[in-house]
Amino acid sequence: MSGARHASLFLDMLAAERGASKNTLDAYRRDLDDYLEYLKEAGAQPDSAAAATIRGFMASLEERGLKASSAARRLSAVRQFHKFLYVEGYASADPTAAVSAPKRGRVLPKVLTIDQVDRLLQVAHDGVTRPEATPGERLRAARMACLLELLYATGLRVSELISLPRSAAKTRDRFLVVRGKGAKERLVPLTDAAREAAQAYLALLEEQGKVAGPWLFPADSESGYLTRQAFARELKSVAAGAGLRADKISPHVLRHAFASHLLQNGADLRVVQELLGHSDISTTQIYTHVLDERLKSMVRDLHPLSSGE
Repeated sequence: MSGARHASLFLDMLAAERGASKNTLDAYRRDLDDYLEYLKEAGAQPDSAAAATIRGFMASLEERGLKASSAARRLSAVRQFHKFLYVEGYASADPTAAVSAPKRGRVLPKVLTIDQVDRLLQVAHDGVTRPEATPGERLRAARMACLLELLYATGLRVSELISLPRSAAKTRDRFLVVRGKGAKERLVPLTDAAREAAQAYLALLEEQGKVAGPWLFPADSESGYLTRQAFARELKSVAAGAGLRADKISPHVLRHAFASHLLQNGADLRVVQELLGHSDISTTQIYTHVLDERLKSMVRDLHPLSSGE
């Protein structure tokens, strides 16, 4: 039986037994066509392919410059294809069982520059003082200014931020006590700008009689406070006003900016780990690219034999 016939039987099974959509079938067909073309060039057949053949195919994907994620998806299709052939009795073994998926590089977080964060904050604050703004628009703008100032000052997780109690806006301390993952408490710093934004927002909230429940960001939701989806949606609108692309902005990106900018300015990685609430420093080490750049700059600027260029 030819490889094309084997592939056709496999795709028929996906459609009939798993109810695969046309788009899914088309994606599998493209991946298998590529694989069968490789087998043809290698003088092999699907029902007799060896593990070395599969590894050769994976190596060919790397040579063609395919991303690890794309190569992993291609291998997944090939795995399912060979498993089908083995289970249905078309092949005596499954050669993919001994083949590992390509390692995916850890994706670096999207990072905003300090200037971009400044623009974002400015747009949020400008919305509060806009003369033609309605009371409701002014309150939403004040809430966004408060959210952004707090997030950039503390590096809180989004879930921690939106569920802050109203008392967080009344503190006179220069820090907040936050209950994070695993009910662990940690201290996070509060800047003057963050405290002022929180106090101004709370005053407006009380003035408009919108105070409800114990939350700083009350909302008509199941939890009683602002949802992360609503925050993300409103943030993209502010980003547009700051001239930033919507796909470059999310609440989590502000947390990354907090960590990256601290490291750029000389903070210790262990301190940033503590502030972010990471239990393991390996999680914080996604930011080591920032440290690498800082170390290069230090060597360039401070080493006695450096030309300073």
